Amino acid sequence: MFLAVASLCQLSNCRVAIGLDEDEISIFGIGVCRSKKQSIGFLMLAKVARNALFKPAAPSLAFRGCLRAKQRSSRVISPLFDQPHSSQSTAGPSSTGLFGHPGLTTPSAFNALADSTLRRAQLLTERVLRARESRDELFKVVKNLDRLSDMLCGVIDLTELVRNAHPDPAWIQSADQVYEKLCEFMNVLNTHVGLYEVLRAVLEDPTVTQSLGPEAHQTALIFWRDFMKSGIDLPPEQRNRFVSLSTEISLIGRQFLNGTTSARPPAIISPGELHGLKDLGLGVRMRIQAQATKRNLLVYPGSLQAQMIMRSAPAEEARRKVYMAANSSTPEQIVLLERLLHARGELARLVGKDSYAHMTLSDKMAQSPENVQSFINALLDHTRPYAKRALRTLSLGSRLLLSPEAPAPPIKLPPLTLGTVFMGLSRLFQNLYGISLRLTEVTPGEAWHADVRKLEVVDEERGLLGWIYADLFARRGKPTGAAHYTVRCSRRTDDDDEPGDLKYADEHDMAVVQLSRDFEARQRVRIPNQNMTFQLPVVVLLCEFARPSIDGGPTVLEWHEVLTLFHEMGHAMHSMIGRTEYQNVSGTRCATDFVELPSILMEHFLNSPIRPARPATTTEDPCRSIDTHTQILLAALDQIYHSRAVLESDFDSTAALAQLYETRGLIPYVPGTSWQTQFGHLFGYGATYYSYLFDRAIASRVWRKLFAHDPLNRETGEKFKREVLRYGGAKDPWDMVGTLLDSPKLKSGDAEAMAEVGRWKIEDDVSVPGRH
Repeated sequence: MFLAVASLCQLSNCRVAIGLDEDEISIFGIGVCRSKKQSIGFLMLAKVARNALFKPAAPSLAFRGCLRAKQRSSRVISPLFDQPHSSQSTAGPSSTGLFGHPGLTTPSAFNALADSTLRRAQLLTERVLRARESRDELFKVVKNLDRLSDMLCGVIDLTELVRNAHPDPAWIQSADQVYEKLCEFMNVLNTHVGLYEVLRAVLEDPTVTQSLGPEAHQTALIFWRDFMKSGIDLPPEQRNRFVSLSTEISLIGRQFLNGTTSARPPAIISPGELHGLKDLGLGVRMRIQAQATKRNLLVYPGSLQAQMIMRSAPAEEARRKVYMAANSSTPEQIVLLERLLHARGELARLVGKDSYAHMTLSDKMAQSPENVQSFINALLDHTRPYAKRALRTLSLGSRLLLSPEAPAPPIKLPPLTLGTVFMGLSRLFQNLYGISLRLTEVTPGEAWHADVRKLEVVDEERGLLGWIYADLFARRGKPTGAAHYTVRCSRRTDDDDEPGDLKYADEHDMAVVQLSRDFEARQRVRIPNQNMTFQLPVVVLLCEFARPSIDGGPTVLEWHEVLTLFHEMGHAMHSMIGRTEYQNVSGTRCATDFVELPSILMEHFLNSPIRPARPATTTEDPCRSIDTHTQILLAALDQIYHSRAVLESDFDSTAALAQLYETRGLIPYVPGTSWQTQFGHLFGYGATYYSYLFDRAIASRVWRKLFAHDPLNRETGEKFKREVLRYGGAKDPWDMVGTLLDSPKLKSGDAEAMAEVGRWKIEDDVSVPGRH
């Protein structure tokens, strides 16, 4: 109820090169593994095959048109990212604290902020519990519940960022402590009968409910539904069990996530298995090392040696060993995952649901796992023929790569530096929404690392919308992948009535809570001509691009990295534009199976070919259909792992994986592998991983109907901004999509509406070949 998702991770595009021996598929084909924490199983990004055989689409006219713009406001962004950043200390005698808060300068200060926030939240909880003593207080209940949520989320979401981005172990340890402390309090609130009864009194009072605006009413319903999902009507003993299970799931989930990126045991490769490795660089050194030592080589998954073997070793046994090492799990990792799945199943059964999927999907667009399964089946049936054809195409590519007589055709793409891409993004947002990105100073101590850049997001009419902190360069200890973190949300604050929170506080309380009050007040701005004050959003983008250097020049992004940045900036714009009065419905705080729509739509502006006055032509990339098919299988596995089957005594996550791949996969399951422990989205997106596919289908239709013919049209951009982005989660997503596409039948949000989206079959998606 009170805890929203802190980060959104972009699913990296995965590529695979599969070798075929006549009619038999060789799973250990030529490929190079560049898997991120979400990229698992046989997904090996065949960068060499991809670049040698298939020319990536040139930047669309929508993007290139933005790059040609000469406005200074966007051009000055380029050097901010392209030139090496001067070394700056993250703390110092005259420094501020994290995100400009003067108190957050040390790990111990983080714990002090948590204690201050916790006491302040307790005082506000007591105020809400007394609301029925005063009629005036009943009218403030929804507002105060949202404020309570914001107090806690504002610190917990910060812990998520610190745990994943801060280089100092002391800060990470402090963040872990803060997270556990505040989440435990949230779990208590989620099953607090007194709060539930006060909210029920509000919703049963016609005078009070009629006073609620649309955002307030939607927020009240969110609280109500979450109380019901938390088993609020259970006997006390079972409610306590719900709290303990929720805490257990949170802790196990964190352990599981940490394990998804842990090192895998090495493959043991004998010198003879390297025979024929023709690479003149690393391959020669590997052979010389093996011959000189006459010992087996230890090749770790993900290393350069492993990539070389998967790309160039003619002997399948060497490739098989590397593959097995990359896709294995320890028994402990499997037990941890199955504990997580069982605890979720038990939690759902406790509140009277058949499965965790049934419990989770009840307030999503899909509404039920049955609807999700129908959607997945339709997509599998549509995609499988394309993916099977792609395997055949890639098999020819693999044989060509092994033949020295088959040189790769050249690829001619203009270099896209990180600064150039941000300049283009700023111009794109100016064209669509009247919004620009402006660089601003990062004061010492404000950021957690010297790599971090800070951008202001400015609307030409509304002024400053919020801030984006961009932590984009890879470094030791930083998680792989890309993510959007919401550190603060939009919320109206001028009507908070903070003095009322302290009505029953003593002098000690007054001193303790001040730190938390100061922390919130740092991000507020008064809106001109509206006599209102808003807390402005703060988001962080994490990526792992190569950092610029004095000798090597600026960071030049590969095409999939540009796509990643466009995706994550789609989330950021949703957070910025969705300025709502209630933080529970702000920006990306919306239904999980709706939140990816704006970010996936951004990918179309980059990848969709636009050729005025002549047919669109581009070289098909067969890897795309394999990507899509694989992602569908991951969504299917997510549904299996959150079905009632997990409560059976003989449930085996590896056996379930094997059965799925034997019945619906492109290649057979490889005995001895268990890559499900690398599927990090099982925790954050439990039972909702289909959301990527679902929103891709909607984004494809939105692109085709609204943007494809004139992608930089301001009127169209304003329509998407007005009908979707500004609402965040304050409006029913089916209603938003139905209005946007002028389709009344979608507004019902029933099973037929879900089936309608399924019938679209991602027909215009950038990852389905042959569709433009």
